[in-house]
Amino acid sequence: MLYHLVCVKFRRTVFTRDIENSLKDICSEIEKQYEIHFVEIGADEDYVHFLFQSVPMMLPTRMVTLIKSITARLLFKRYPEIQKMV
Repeated sequence: MLYHLVCVKFRRTVFTRDIENSLKDICSEIEKQYEIHFVEIGADEDYVHFLFQSVPMMLPTRMVTLIKSITARLLFKRYPEIQKMV
């Protein structure tokens, strides 16, 4: 089963090319630790799309929580200026 997640935060320009590349790197690390496979990740200036799949035993809410919390925490750590934008 495929899941499509769209993350929007206050509709402000946040995702530069560097931040988008870091996001993709973080997601590749998530793939290694959890049974989540990212089929596609696309970012615009103010939102990001995730197309992912996982094992049927993991709840969709658990997957979304994992993705959003890990990516947000690591992006805020790498790019502290993002917190001032949101």
